[in-house]
Amino acid sequence: MFYENELRFLCETFKKSHVRASVISPTEPIRSVMDTDLWQLLGKSDDGMTVRQFLGELEPQTRYRSIDGFKLCYLYLLLPTSGKQSILLIGPYLSEPMPAHEVLELGERIGLSPKSQRYLSEYYEGIPVLPPSGHLFLMLDTFCERIWESPSFPLVDVNQENLHPVSPLHETTHTDHFDDLLVNMKAMELRYAFENELMQAVTLGQIHKEGQLLAAFSDQAFEKRLADPLRNAKNYSIIMNTLLRKAAEAGGVHPVYLDKISSGFAQKIEQLSSLSDNRTLMMEMFRSYCRLVRKHSMKSFSPLIQKTVLLIDSDLSANLTLHSLANSQKVSAGYLSTLFKKETGKTVSEYIRERRVKHASHLLTTTRLQVQTVALHCGIMDVQYFSKIFKRQTGKTPKEYRESYRQEINPGKTH
Repeated sequence: MFYENELRFLCETFKKSHVRASVISPTEPIRSVMDTDLWQLLGKSDDGMTVRQFLGELEPQTRYRSIDGFKLCYLYLLLPTSGKQSILLIGPYLSEPMPAHEVLELGERIGLSPKSQRYLSEYYEGIPVLPPSGHLFLMLDTFCERIWESPSFPLVDVNQENLHPVSPLHETTHTDHFDDLLVNMKAMELRYAFENELMQAVTLGQIHKEGQLLAAFSDQAFEKRLADPLRNAKNYSIIMNTLLRKAAEAGGVHPVYLDKISSGFAQKIEQLSSLSDNRTLMMEMFRSYCRLVRKHSMKSFSPLIQKTVLLIDSDLSANLTLHSLANSQKVSAGYLSTLFKKETGKTVSEYIRERRVKHASHLLTTTRLQVQTVALHCGIMDVQYFSKIFKRQTGKTPKEYRESYRQEINPGKTH
């Protein structure tokens, strides 16, 4: 197939977002390619149904989307081939989060007992959410244009709400196969897999994985130990704050940098007022710890250079010189200078200057401190010298930099 590489890339991208993507034959049994957990829960059988029987006859150069009675979405299309027919099947996924109360109401509508309702709730927690405007669908559009060599093609919505007739069920018909232990095991496996993936991404500073993790994350993904949903969410966020802090430490970030951000998130968690805010905070934690790893990872540095960087960053107002840093660690200035340049790619003085200018930029845009005071906070006594090195680094004087920032956030307003 001329599009084999693109197809492989597309499927791997969907899978990284926790969405199943498979190339299948129309003659395959449906049970081998689709998630039939719900059918089992409802005591139903696929009766040997094939993919063709389930999906119907498909037209070439046409993309289909089906939504069943459980709000589960599937995408599928015929792939161009000169041999046997192949179908690209993507799903299941949700187009929007399924609130807990809707899952409960669905269980009531189809006649589930409270015992089996728990399994249904756990099932929905593991289904990824893909907003219709997401990047994955843009990628799928581009793929279709590529394989069909056309900028335009039909999009067919298939209503499958009545594909699996649902009727009031009796406890004896479907709960014998699902005990509490299996339900809890599956939920626990999903949660631990999500946590491990999250931690690995932070350890490697993979902030680009935010979208993938967001698709797999739901407001109901918290361990439910208390009756209060918000308290459950807060408790889970406290746990995740600890796990992500440890992941960032494993990525080479020193506790000096971790303590402040971890404490800040601990306060934010207790101030949460809704489950949606908690979800937003979880993603903020992920991004922040990833940035820490990318910015402050010292995994590749020797202990001497790690300590030197910490001494500089911990107090930029100090009298930082190559000799003072070397003396504090009982090594020669020449040795420290050579090793620092080798491991960081910068001289000690270059690193100190960059850190001071960056700190000055922060103070100029977040406080009303006088320029002279900002210079003192950056360890520079001579305000004229401070202005000189600041302009050399940023292209603007401290005053121009501050005014430029104010104009950006308040256009048209004079100060």
